[in-house]
Amino acid sequence: MSKAHVVGLGKSGVAAARLLKREGWEVELSDGNTSKTLLEQQQELAAEQITVKLGQSLELNGANLPQLIVVSPGVPWDIPVLVEARQLGIETIGEMELAWRNLQSLPWVGITGTNGKTTTTALIAAIFQAAELNAPACGNIGYAACEVALSQRGRGAEGQGGRGAGTAIQNHVDWVIAEVSSYQIESSSSLAPRIGVWTTFTPDHLSRHQTLENYYNIKAKLLRQSELQVFNGDDAYLSQLGLSAWPDAYWTSVRGKDFLISEKGFYIEDGWVVEKLTATSAPEPIVKVSSLRMVGEHNQQNLLMAVATARLAGINRDAIALAVREFPGVAHRLEHICTWEGIDFINDSKATNYDAAEVGLASVNSPAILIAGGEAKAGDDTAWLAQIQTKAAAVLLIGSAAPAFAKRLREVGYHTYHIVETMERAVPKSAELAKQYQAPVVLLSPACASFDQYPNFEVRGDRFRHLCLAWAGGWKPAIVELPELENSSQESIVQSR
Repeated sequence: MSKAHVVGLGKSGVAAARLLKREGWEVELSDGNTSKTLLEQQQELAAEQITVKLGQSLELNGANLPQLIVVSPGVPWDIPVLVEARQLGIETIGEMELAWRNLQSLPWVGITGTNGKTTTTALIAAIFQAAELNAPACGNIGYAACEVALSQRGRGAEGQGGRGAGTAIQNHVDWVIAEVSSYQIESSSSLAPRIGVWTTFTPDHLSRHQTLENYYNIKAKLLRQSELQVFNGDDAYLSQLGLSAWPDAYWTSVRGKDFLISEKGFYIEDGWVVEKLTATSAPEPIVKVSSLRMVGEHNQQNLLMAVATARLAGINRDAIALAVREFPGVAHRLEHICTWEGIDFINDSKATNYDAAEVGLASVNSPAILIAGGEAKAGDDTAWLAQIQTKAAAVLLIGSAAPAFAKRLREVGYHTYHIVETMERAVPKSAELAKQYQAPVVLLSPACASFDQYPNFEVRGDRFRHLCLAWAGGWKPAIVELPELENSSQESIVQSR
């Protein structure tokens, strides 16, 4: 029996292991971590004859080497053991590639981009589902891609999907709607969607990809291997490349027909999304922009790309209009949590870099009380800082990035910030400051990864949501002022009712 080794015991790794087992492989799965949850999963998988090694990394020694290694999305592609595996001639692929090999008879939509891809993916899936197509969202959103593959092999996927996924994957999937990160593209050699969508491109993940050029080339691979291509023509980087790099693509623009990069594409005019499928075809209105409940120009860009994808897949206007009208938005991306005494609390935890956080702040009413910080990423913070100066009445800083962010704010002459360190301190302080400055919005838009304090941005956003709802429901922690520190104030919280 051929041996396969899966690296990483997350949702993707477990689904990949089960799919390989179904195909007749001897499967071993490893994860460097140990926890009660992982131990429970270990026992569950052992009952399925899948060996799980916790607290261990993949080792390539001895005669019993695997013939295939499958890597979960969060595992760096260039760690020494994977480099060694490839040098030894061991086939090494990502979980997304394994799913593709099982599902390539189906049409795929592959959505990638630095920002905007989750909302765009969820909206595309909603439109396809409104057209009565079985089109689960997977990859970086919803199900692991291999869960979709499992469902097509006579058994439903394990567990419930995430946002945009629906409640269950049924047999006979019509389309696969996949949000594909740079990590997943990097480890997918043959993934070739029917329709590829590129939402935005700005510096991100450079600690993993090293250079902007390398990051771009990874993203571009997915689009080059796509039969049809949809691009956000309002993105500064992508529009600069334009037709010279992507001559056959469908471009979009919220600014109207005159700003369309090519002679075919989708644009906004007189409050409508308008389609122009060829250079000679007449423009055709598809859906009213006002049907979309989400705020911000960036969401109009997402709408354009989603409508373009749907129309290229042959979906009619009625289904599109229905889905757009009912689409609630995406959790953790400008998600309205509650309104307390006229102040809206908005969760934008998915804004894990400067560009996403700039968009988040630009999208809400001003003045706003901004909660930012976490584990800082490399990138250009200039536009984000300018947006803070324009729209933020005060900034509350959390996480390990707080001192560095405070320094940057001082450097640009912004002094209305407070280092509060934790979300538990940030929420009550934000309500106090919103009252003080008559700010209509409290916005969590961190511009940072979450890993210094939380397992992921979802847990961070969930914590913010819980604290906001508790506050609005009458639970009030007492605020104890601590001494001033470098133009900021710190607070500790004494829980009380």
